[in-house]
Amino acid sequence: MNAGANGGETKDVLVEATGVTRRGEKVTFSNADMKFVYRNSGVEEGVIFTSALFRGRIADPEFIRARMSEVQQHRETAQPIREKTGGSTFKNPPGHSAWKLVDAAGMRGHRVGGAQVSEMHCNFLINTGSASGHDIEMLGETVRAKVKASSGIELHWEIKRIGLPQS
Repeated sequence: MNAGANGGETKDVLVEATGVTRRGEKVTFSNADMKFVYRNSGVEEGVIFTSALFRGRIADPEFIRARMSEVQQHRETAQPIREKTGGSTFKNPPGHSAWKLVDAAGMRGHRVGGAQVSEMHCNFLINTGSASGHDIEMLGETVRAKVKASSGIELHWEIKRIGLPQS
């Protein structure tokens, strides 16, 4: 994963990361080994990361506190951070914002069971309190289909889903 927000990504600050493969082997990757791309690394599927070393940037502590406050205030007004979500649901396709595509497809507020597309930010799926994993999966797939039908653009999940779809 190459998580990102506010103009930065994991690749910008990661020095190295250590993990365990499915075979139980301990592996360490340098930043260069990771071969980062948008929202992804080149690390084989199934590695579970157990530790990481990050390099921060030196700055005035007051500036850092002010910037953190500014970011938090923006999130309060732009994202459903007080709701139960998995975070940003779909990757932004090149040249597009996923939330705008979801909104243009008429999916703002759409529900499947206890899952709902956020009214505040359309790239967040909310568990309204009773959503099952199946509800979230079905809502996400419905959103993907509607966006494809309305724009011709295929959205890809940003959330890492684990397990088998419920039949």
